[in-house]
Order: sequence, then structure tokens, then C-alpha cells
Amino acid sequence: MSDTTGSMPPPARISADDIAAEAQKIDCDAAAIWAVCDVESSGGGFLPDGRPKILFEAHIFGRLTGHKYDRTHPNISSPTWNRALYGAGGAHQHDRLNEAIGLDRSAALESASWGMFQIMGFNYGKCDFSSVDEFATAMRASERAHLNAFLRFCRSSGLVKFLAAHDWLHFALGYNGPDEAKNNYHVKLEQAYQRRSTTA
Repeated sequence: MSDTTGSMPPPARISADDIAAEAQKIDCDAAAIWAVCDVESSGGGFLPDGRPKILFEAHIFGRLTGHKYDRTHPNISSPTWNRALYGAGGAHQHDRLNEAIGLDRSAALESASWGMFQIMGFNYGKCDFSSVDEFATAMRASERAHLNAFLRFCRSSGLVKFLAAHDWLHFALGYNGPDEAKNNYHVKLEQAYQRRSTTA
């Protein structure tokens, strides 16, 4: 049985003051952090049923498990990235994660992106967690935990300077990889930042 089923009250939302305080610590404006959150999770880290927002990546699960489930479980294990495998968002992504947990728990947790900032589970070490289980537990706990993990990831990946300078292209390359241009990720970040800046 998985540990991502069931419903619970959504954890408390993080406050604007929380974001502002953490932004000040890295000499960054709060609008820049909110921009990443808006693009990654539409501004919030949890589903109405209390579970964290996730997106399960079949090609990552395939790679981490040596592609041994590609033929038997093609919805959750794939040799290449395929947008069609995502299906619906929300609870459906937890259904996919639960199926993968039944095959290989650690690989499954590492193959999902989590929370407000959609950090991939395989990046747990860059977020200062000792295991992917510890990371996933934190991602289920609160948006504050999502923010802390995001800031740790940015520090360990050398992205703080790009975030603070609003250098969205170089931030996107470091955060989403060299294929970010396919989805105009840096353009979306710039647009989100401009919206946040004008409403701050």
C-alpha cells in the first residue's frame, strides 16, 4: 500500500511575509520567488485534498529503473519523455506515483516533481535532505518546507545570483535544464515576474 492515498486538510498556506523575509536573506525581491512559484504550481503547493502538487515523470522512472518496466507499465515508465503520458493533473498524478511506488519506492519518489516549486525528487541531496523519503515527507508537510527546499536548491546549484538579478534565461537553464527553451520557460518567468512586480 502506498502512503500517498487518502485525504487530509490542506496545510497552511505560506504568507507573503514569509516569502518577503526569505527573499531579503538572499538579497532578492519577493516577486522573483513568487514568479517561480506561479509558473511551477500556479501559486500554491497543495491540492484541495491536502496532498502536495506533483507531476510524475515516466521517462525519469524508466531511467532510474533501467527501463525494466517500460513494456509492462508504459504509462509510468518510458524510454523517452512523452507529454501524452502525463494525463490529467491533480489526483491522477498521485495515482501514477502510487503505481510506481508499488514497483520501486525510491525511484518513484525521485521521479516526481513536488510542491510549490516542483523540485524533482532526485534533487533531494541538493535540498539538504539525506534521503528521498525525508524529502517527500517534508514536501507533504507544508509550503514553508517547499520554500526552504527551493532556497537550498538554488544555493547549492548556484542559481541565487540569477534569481536576484532576474536573469531568467540563466536561471531557467539551471533550474529546468537545456531544453527549457522548448517551453519558453524563461519567457514565462519574466512575464510572471512582471505581473508580480506590478501587483506588489
